Amino acid sequence: MRAVVQRTLSASVRVADEVVGRTDEPGLLVYLGVTHDDGPADVAWIARKVWELRLLRDERSASDAGAPVLVVSQFTLYGDVRKGRRPSWSAAAPGPVSEPLYDAVCAELERLGARVERGVFGADMQVASVNDGPITLVLDSPRA
Repeated sequence: MRAVVQRTLSASVRVADEVVGRTDEPGLLVYLGVTHDDGPADVAWIARKVWELRLLRDERSASDAGAPVLVVSQFTLYGDVRKGRRPSWSAAAPGPVSEPLYDAVCAELERLGARVERGVFGADMQVASVNDGPITLVLDSPRA
């Protein structure tokens, strides 16, 4: 599982001209990609890491600050561009595998205490954010 985490002052996601998720205060924007062999351990690791990373001002975590987290599914995080000019998406898990894991990450963040906003899985989304810092980190869940 891979997550790109950005510290934001605000963020939103629109689908078909409707805002479906929004944070209007400092928090995190998380783009989440799922690969074929991801499972419950990856869900738990990514959710806990996002929630506890000390990325906010004054070295606080989203957990410390009660900051919102906007989670957007993004299969393109597993795009492979090493050959040719067209990305390969073969490392990205198909929707029937990745959607339940995306939902599980959001649910685990909520279980940990996060206020979670979401994109719409598989939709054509327009994401807007005001990055703070900027701070952007890539998290890859460890493999057993």
